[in-house]
Amino acid sequence: LHIAILASILSLIICWLIRDSRRVSNLSRKHVFVTDCDTGLGKSLAKWLDKRGFCVIAACATEKGGQELRSCSSLSLKTVNLSLADSNSIARAVVFVTKETAGKGLFGLVSIAEGTAPVAPTDWLRTEDFHSVLDVSLLGLIEITLKLLPLLKKAEGRVVNLINAKGLMAFVGGGYSLSKWGMEAFSDTLRIEMQHFGVKVSIVEHAFFKAGAVNSDAIERDFLRLWNRLTPDIRDSYGEKYFVE
Repeated sequence: LHIAILASILSLIICWLIRDSRRVSNLSRKHVFVTDCDTGLGKSLAKWLDKRGFCVIAACATEKGGQELRSCSSLSLKTVNLSLADSNSIARAVVFVTKETAGKGLFGLVSIAEGTAPVAPTDWLRTEDFHSVLDVSLLGLIEITLKLLPLLKKAEGRVVNLINAKGLMAFVGGGYSLSKWGMEAFSDTLRIEMQHFGVKVSIVEHAFFKAGAVNSDAIERDFLRLWNRLTPDIRDSYGEKYFVE
């Protein structure tokens, strides 16, 4: 019995030592770039990383969002304006990150993006309705990841893609679910390819994080807009009763 207890204690000590050895050290010298930091999950994560001592570079879509984040963070946190739908904006952000990291490389890239997507049956939609979300939540995230890979490889860093799990349930038409499944596939492929360079790639499916109240009136207005632009044939195939219900 005593031998079993000693063996259990020894196992716990070994586990603690292994766990502690895997902790990230020298946080103040490690740069982490986080997208979509104006509000919600991105903002909360940037503040948390800042408090832990990382050198945080937070991408915000608006100057107001950047000012609000800087006002409640340490002086080491930097912000940069970023529109994931604009390649020029992405290029400027990459230049900013390159200057901030000053040859050290990028320790972490945390990608978050929730592009706006019309909620409606698929045959109510046009190609541009898919672009409104895919250009941001899929192609934009892919573009900035590709452009930051040299810095990530230099630091043997990690890519963390945060994906809302509700997008993995294809219960409505449009590009939202396409963008989430696309980021899953992109992440899985990148993970295999980057192993050789010591870069880790992870997916975090963050379930139903409440970033803010759902604006049901805006959803209803958008639904009505899509209904009104339908051709008579498509509208007749659904019937007025479908829209009312």
